[in-house]
Amino acid sequence: QVQLVESGGGFVQPGGSLRLSCTVSENAFRTFNVGWYRQAPGKERERVAAVLVSGRTNYGDSVQGRFTITREYAKNTVYLQMNSLLPEDTAVYYCYARHVHNYNIIYWGQGTQVTVSS
Repeated sequence: QVQLVESGGGFVQPGGSLRLSCTVSENAFRTFNVGWYRQAPGKERERVAAVLVSGRTNYGDSVQGRFTITREYAKNTVYLQMNSLLPEDTAVYYCYARHVHNYNIIYWGQGTQVTVSS
């Protein structure tokens, strides 16, 4: 079992920035890829970004160049720095941890709301 605790959502104007945090169970980074999905009302869930066990990162096309995902081993925490936010970034953001060898093993955080509006 992997526990995930998210924080950092909120309200921001277009062009602004927010940073999300996801703290996971100790040692989870050794065997779990950790990342973020988001889901807006009436839309399908969308992959945002992930940091793999290897340390490599990947991003969804809609956030490439604006969002940055990092991992801090000592704090068991993954950060999602979101810059140049757009209204279409408004969604509930969910942190997840997926086992590196068995993709059927996946754990989710509780979700945090991000609202981008003027």
